[in-house]
Amino acid sequence: MEKHDFDLIVIGGGPGGYVAAIRTAQLGAKVCLIEKHKLGGTCLNWGCIPTKALYRSAEVYHLMKNSEEFGILKSGITVDWELVQCRKRKIVDQLVGGIVQLMKSYGITVIEGEAQFEDTNTVLVRKSDETTENYSADHIIIATGSKPALLPIEGADLPDVLDSTAMLSVEHIPNRLVIIGGGVIGMEFAAIFSAFGSQVTVIEFLPSILAQLDGDISKRFTPMMKKRGVEILTSAEVKKIEEEDGHVVLTLSTKKGDMKIPADKVLMATGRKPAVEGLMLEKAGVAYSKKGIGTNSYGQTNILNIYAIGDVTGGIMLAHTASHQGIIAVEHMMGMEPQYNADVVPSCVFAFPEIASVGMTEEEAVAKGIVYKTSKFMFGANGKALTLGEGEGFLKVISDEDDVIIGVHILGPHASDLIHEGALAISMKARAQDIINTIHAHPTLAEVFSEAVMGLKGIGLHAAPIKKK
Repeated sequence: MEKHDFDLIVIGGGPGGYVAAIRTAQLGAKVCLIEKHKLGGTCLNWGCIPTKALYRSAEVYHLMKNSEEFGILKSGITVDWELVQCRKRKIVDQLVGGIVQLMKSYGITVIEGEAQFEDTNTVLVRKSDETTENYSADHIIIATGSKPALLPIEGADLPDVLDSTAMLSVEHIPNRLVIIGGGVIGMEFAAIFSAFGSQVTVIEFLPSILAQLDGDISKRFTPMMKKRGVEILTSAEVKKIEEEDGHVVLTLSTKKGDMKIPADKVLMATGRKPAVEGLMLEKAGVAYSKKGIGTNSYGQTNILNIYAIGDVTGGIMLAHTASHQGIIAVEHMMGMEPQYNADVVPSCVFAFPEIASVGMTEEEAVAKGIVYKTSKFMFGANGKALTLGEGEGFLKVISDEDDVIIGVHILGPHASDLIHEGALAISMKARAQDIINTIHAHPTLAEVFSEAVMGLKGIGLHAAPIKKK
């Protein structure tokens, strides 16, 4: 039997790849991680973490501008953009450094370079000095992530038209920002830069923003954003982008006819696509399409010793999904029988207020013909939310006819933290009574979940009684 250099080679050091490498080392196998840019991948360096750093700065600025609501008088509050960017870089560098140390502590071989397949067990790595070297392994995991999917719009290559990576490092806060795409990425940037003072316009091709979320979320969130000064144009399509007198002008088609919008910067937030270019998957016989690399529930491709995880598979493009898939793939290749519930994946939108969702939307329940019940509880009736000055929004819970929780959707303060009780409830197939029987501390935001669940059974304590028909 041919002897290979490693038990596992992982291509890509993002949240899927580096977690897979750590889990492999924990199980006693010899692992090599190949990364062409920086450990942490898009999420840590150009996505999740830097956007949340900017989000927090925007949140603090917004809070300080409105401090008189809390009895705190203010004067002379300004944004120092370079200090905001410096804080962002410091956080990213700290986390990247932590991953570097983790790799060392687990004895993981890290190779910097661009990988491509030579065959089913061999990878060629091209390093920054253009030298190449081959490495072999019993198993290989592809975790190369995704990249921005740019629409073929005339003028999309102009200097002031940016993708999400470039937008994170703009030299100054743009006075006028137009965002093409009203999905998660677009709405997060809209929230951040509008809070910093940009005049933001969001252009969405579909009839509503955040179309993948429960309809009640989008309906309530849209007017909230407009109240904060964000203009949202739905059922609109950008036809071209042109330079004009030191700025750019977008021509778009809308329900009311063609219109032009000037901007200082344009963000293309039109989704992401799997990053498979340059891998030479054909040499290994790995099947893939424009949608991504096909896998089974364990991450195996059609070549059984080669796995693929995270964004490159074209599935749910979330960092925590990639990490979990990495663990599942490693445990499967090591002969274990890992469990994975792909239907219970919480997702979050860091806007003002936050949005979080897990499980089935009401629209999905209708489409599947499920007999269901819904209940909402408003944050405006929660003591902790009011003390925070964040009484906007609601928590919506969906159950089946047997009171089993099947969906939780939150628009309100700390939604990204609250959603996990909903995720656990759905994962454990908890019934409404299980939640009701669990004491929730007062005064906390978590009481909103308990109250919403009580509403499923018509026994909510801090909401008006439901009128009988």
